[in-house]
Amino acid sequence: MGQNLTVEEIQNFKGKYPKQLWYLFFSEMWERFSFYGMRGMLVIFMVNQLMMNDKVANLQYGATQAFVYAFTFIGGLFADKILGYRKSLFWGGILMIVGSVILAIDPKQFFFFGISFTIIGTGFFKPNISTMVGKLYKDDDNRRDAGFSLFYAGVNLGALIGGYLCIAVANGNMLSSVISEHLRWNFAFGFAAIVMVISLLTFVQTQKSLGDIGISPLLNLENSKRKTYEFSTYLGSLLVIPIVILLVSNSEYTDIFMYIIGPCSLLYLLYEMKNFSIQENKKLLAALVFILFSIVFWAFFEQSGGSLSLFAASNLNKTVLGVSLDPNGVNNSANSFFVIAFAALVGLVWLWLAKRKIEPNTVIKFGLGFLFLAGGFYVFYYTKFFANANGITSLDLFTFGWFVITFGELCLSPIGMSIMTKLSPSKLQAVMMGMWFLASAYGQYFAGLLGANIAGASENATNLEKLMIYADGYKQLAIYALVAGLLLILISPLVKKLMQDVK
Repeated sequence: MGQNLTVEEIQNFKGKYPKQLWYLFFSEMWERFSFYGMRGMLVIFMVNQLMMNDKVANLQYGATQAFVYAFTFIGGLFADKILGYRKSLFWGGILMIVGSVILAIDPKQFFFFGISFTIIGTGFFKPNISTMVGKLYKDDDNRRDAGFSLFYAGVNLGALIGGYLCIAVANGNMLSSVISEHLRWNFAFGFAAIVMVISLLTFVQTQKSLGDIGISPLLNLENSKRKTYEFSTYLGSLLVIPIVILLVSNSEYTDIFMYIIGPCSLLYLLYEMKNFSIQENKKLLAALVFILFSIVFWAFFEQSGGSLSLFAASNLNKTVLGVSLDPNGVNNSANSFFVIAFAALVGLVWLWLAKRKIEPNTVIKFGLGFLFLAGGFYVFYYTKFFANANGITSLDLFTFGWFVITFGELCLSPIGMSIMTKLSPSKLQAVMMGMWFLASAYGQYFAGLLGANIAGASENATNLEKLMIYADGYKQLAIYALVAGLLLILISPLVKKLMQDVK
């Protein structure tokens, strides 16, 4: 399977996509099935099974997801310096499988124990598979964006299937006749374990086609010394699990961690920047602008797993275009459905504009992403005008809100992963990809805080009053997103100068 291919031979592929991209596509697809399936269940599980109130559940959700993405920075760092991308991905996959199995056995008793394994595992898995996609292309290959768009479709295909299926099983909307009520959550978490095994097997069976991409950066060391570094990394990641349990289960400790990890990552980047030229450092500064704005985007977007999850469970009817569907399943998977349906169309629009030399640059696309985000949250706000006396409103209109937001995501997220690989020096790519996901960690963290504020304001309210409070909160988020988008468009000439020859 191309075991002897060199990196140059891989990068000189014919056609639109390298064959190795399809292997990574399917590995990522199944991993995202596992991740998004679990993500959609967290808040509802914490409220219904762990008996947390809505505010606490939002804070716990934000903490859990923040740690998931924060550890991608650490995972990227260890991949760059010790393990290489492949061993990092494999080790991360093993830890994710163990975490999902623990949750499948007894999710109530071992919730934070299982979640801690998946947090560390995702940290090793997620940034490194994305970095390997970038390594399939030469630095000046204009097919890179198309490759990341296809890879992103794999992310969303997994998210669509897992995001709906796991919730449907947990809520009893699927297999309810063969699974007893108290075992539904066990089976739902079990699905995440099974598909993660498929993801890892896919990678193991196809990794030979990657040539030297992702191998250990310590091959110049003698074998025993390299093995010592690798074993220490594996052991250390297991030893920190009790610490992660403590941090995730206590949101006040999460605050401290988030105050530390961001500044430390910036200091580390500044330390690394002394090894690069002025031109390379300007590109890194441009990458930081994208990272900082993405924090704001994800803080709003990731209400999907927090406040919007509770809103869907309590305040939405159960039909989309006359078809009966689980409201929270729709909330967790509609965005992925629309990404799959319209990602290619958006790509064609960019190509059509490029031929006429009017395609907006990457910074403007990011700004447009915020404008669509603002429009979607305004639609969520507008659902209040369609509510009945019991506080139940239109799932159709809510789904349309996700339709609008999806175009914002398509302007930002796949392009963001690509731009990180373009703006980063080769030796720093996994770290910068980790920082890109660390921005998502802060987005998740702030999403939990925002969701908790909305939930706190609606405590002890009737269902109708709760709907009004949630809707008004989404209106405020729409305004903030609009301001952020306009600001980003305003500073786009400055950022474009920092990017230099990168488009």
